[in-house]
Amino acid sequence: MNLSSVLNHPKRLALASEIHARPFMVFEAPALISHLAIFSDDGEQSHERLLQSLCARFGVAAPGQGVQHFAHDFGHFRLKWERHTEFSTFSFVEPGEGRADFEHTAIRHVPHDWLESLRASVIVASHIIAERGNPLSITDTRLKSLFPVPPLVGSKVLSDGQIWTDFQVGPDGFSKYLIRDINLRESQMGRLVQRICEIETYLMMALLALPLAREAGTLLSSIEEDLITLGIQMSTQGIEEDAEAQLKEISRLDAQVRAMSFRTGFRFSAAQAYYQIVEARIGELRERRIEGVPTIGEFMERRLAPAMNSCMSVAVRQDTLAEKISRSDDMLRTRVNLAQERQSQSVLRSLSNSADLQLRLQQAVEGLSVVAISYYGIGLVGYTLKALKGWGWEIPVDQAIGLILPLVFLVTWHAIRRLHKHLHTNGATAFSK
Repeated sequence: MNLSSVLNHPKRLALASEIHARPFMVFEAPALISHLAIFSDDGEQSHERLLQSLCARFGVAAPGQGVQHFAHDFGHFRLKWERHTEFSTFSFVEPGEGRADFEHTAIRHVPHDWLESLRASVIVASHIIAERGNPLSITDTRLKSLFPVPPLVGSKVLSDGQIWTDFQVGPDGFSKYLIRDINLRESQMGRLVQRICEIETYLMMALLALPLAREAGTLLSSIEEDLITLGIQMSTQGIEEDAEAQLKEISRLDAQVRAMSFRTGFRFSAAQAYYQIVEARIGELRERRIEGVPTIGEFMERRLAPAMNSCMSVAVRQDTLAEKISRSDDMLRTRVNLAQERQSQSVLRSLSNSADLQLRLQQAVEGLSVVAISYYGIGLVGYTLKALKGWGWEIPVDQAIGLILPLVFLVTWHAIRRLHKHLHTNGATAFSK
């Protein structure tokens, strides 16, 4: 029973082929290998153009767009090309007997003008001699001639093989490796060569973060000094003195740290990922010590690990400084808010004092109003009593006015109070609505 293609998940076949996307090269010693890793941030097309250009020189059909792996026999050499996220690799393999030194290399068959087109993009260039033979000792004169600059690094690897190198970039721009096949099993040489190429490639990709970390560390020190100065100003000066300038300064520091984080974040994360791959590839070598020389793992532990720790410390320091700036900004804004609240309370107290003064003036005016209204009211009553006396009523006007006067004052005061109360009640009701 066959499984119908319509039953497959849309990405099943693509994911299954990804597992086999980068197979090991299969060859046996003796052989010469030249390896290039090309770094470019121009996108996939620049890497594919390099491969298409090389294939065109030898009349070989280039792979289609989006291919991640390509292998072909060009006659004098075999090529293995791989496309990675930030770089692509070209591995040139020339099978057969080679020279005992690096005088002849596999890359000599590649056109010189094509190599010249790789300007400022080669991150790794290495030559590898793969040969059969008995184990070499540290005192071997051939090792001293091949790797004259210390330190010499070597180890026994896999079932029965040796690797020798000094991790130095020679005058020709290439690093050099000697792989000795003492009694390797079938296909182990291809896997071993690929592991060596991957170790150096991912090593250099990881180290791309180190110059950036050093640059960021210098800038972080400057920002920290500015933050300390700002903290001293905040603790010694009143907030009302220079709050706006302090807010501008802390905003400037925050913008610098954020810009640095955006610029370095990807590179630091990528460096850690590459470093983990380097450690994994070294573990896959299953190294055993050759007395008197450090292993590749020991060399990386002493040289690469401190560099990666420096990058991580700068990344942590960057995040910590951003958090400190954020806390300082919150504290400064809190102080500004408190100062504004104190100013608001002062304004409210001034308004309250003004209201009290207005109330006293109003009460004084009320008293004067009662006197004035009562005065006019008594006058009207007096005129009325005089008119009645003129009509024949026997009324003692002065005595009557004296008796009526308190009553007029009381009625006038009560009426004004009721009027104020009515106006106050109507005003409060309108405000609540």
